[in-house]
Amino acid sequence: MTQRRGTAARLAHVGRHGSAKMVDVGAKPATERRARAAGEIRMSPAAWRAIRANSIRKGDVLAVAKVAGIQAAKRTAELIPLCHPLALTSVDVSLRLVARPASVRVEAEVATTAPTGVEMEALTAVTVALLTVYDMAKSADRGMRIGSVRLLEKSGGRSGRYRARSA
Repeated sequence: MTQRRGTAARLAHVGRHGSAKMVDVGAKPATERRARAAGEIRMSPAAWRAIRANSIRKGDVLAVAKVAGIQAAKRTAELIPLCHPLALTSVDVSLRLVARPASVRVEAEVATTAPTGVEMEALTAVTVALLTVYDMAKSADRGMRIGSVRLLEKSGGRSGRYRARSA
């Protein structure tokens, strides 16, 4: 988001003297906002089979990663310095085992009624869920690769709707 001052555009998160600042959203109306994000973690077939069989020593990888993603969405403002703390109305995190390539796909959908969006909360939920899969299954495969984390769609607010192109 940029703000106009005269004819020069100014970054919204940068103060007059170049220092970081939190954007003032106090005058913006609270509207319903949603965001959906996704990512994946690729792994060896053996690690994938161990997750599927629920034989990882730390426990149920997918269940713990789901809870971690939900918790992360609620704590995004504590992790990312310029994010506003938001009262979330809904957080849904889903994890799906994909056979080829051996991977776990994570999706998160987050909603609120607020003066600012929830894209960062959805992205944080996905990322922390993926990190949790890595942490829990690293004994089976330390070479797992986290990637393809991206915003899939968002709605609400002044900028309206966004939907990512298929990748």
